Amino acid sequence: MGTYNLQVSIDQDSGFCFGVVYAIDMAEEILEQDGYLYCLGDIVHNDEEVERLKAKGLRIIDHEALKTLHHEKVLIRAHGEAPDTYRTALENDITLIDASCPVVLKLQNRIKTSYDDNEQILIFGKHGHAEVIGLQGQTNGDARVFMDIAELDDVELPSKFTLYSQTTKSTEKFYAIKEELMRRGYEVKANDTICRQVSNRDKDLHKFVVQFDKIVFVSGKKSSNGKVLYEVCKKHNPNTYFVSSEEELNPSMFNPGDKVGIAGATSTPMWLMQKVKAALEQY
Repeated sequence: MGTYNLQVSIDQDSGFCFGVVYAIDMAEEILEQDGYLYCLGDIVHNDEEVERLKAKGLRIIDHEALKTLHHEKVLIRAHGEAPDTYRTALENDITLIDASCPVVLKLQNRIKTSYDDNEQILIFGKHGHAEVIGLQGQTNGDARVFMDIAELDDVELPSKFTLYSQTTKSTEKFYAIKEELMRRGYEVKANDTICRQVSNRDKDLHKFVVQFDKIVFVSGKKSSNGKVLYEVCKKHNPNTYFVSSEEELNPSMFNPGDKVGIAGATSTPMWLMQKVKAALEQY
């Protein structure tokens, strides 16, 4: 097989957002000190990074396991948690290392205030997503979560409500949903709480991807933000491949001399994008 001589560049704006950096730094500091640390749910929606931290002593637990722990330290990841997690921790003498992202905390607070003011609440977000569970928890589970406007078609909605969004959703889609609901005759108070680090990436990514023959988008399958950013890449450069690791690459995806751009989600570690780059340069 001849050499492909691919010219490979990584998008320098890709990779961890500050919320994830903060959570991982905190985890690594405690792991160094104590040798182990419990974390409630996957610290980041990227299996490769989770494996790296598990090797250093990170123990991923779920909410059921949390109830059985006592006198331990437990990390809350960037996605945030619902109030009952904090209650369990108090009852079980658990020290919470709270790495909830400030953007998420601010949103939780806004939703709680809305709820306390008896506003009806709709949340544009992914069902069962860690962040969304934390948001719904601010309303005792009363808020209605929907991923797509079609879910609201046959639903009896109040005539007036406040619309919120999971922090990693597309700004464009959020405002389109608001417009559509108003067109349907509802009185909508829209609270745009989308993280600007995410939405700016959304805006700037197309400038990066148009410079290349092919784009390799690196992200965990579970990342909500990964899905949004992959769609942005594909829209502006149809020759975009979604991979979770370098093992999913195949020389048949490329032509000799291709200029290849690598981008990733806010949960994609830079070291993983570098591994993908090294693999491509081997062709």
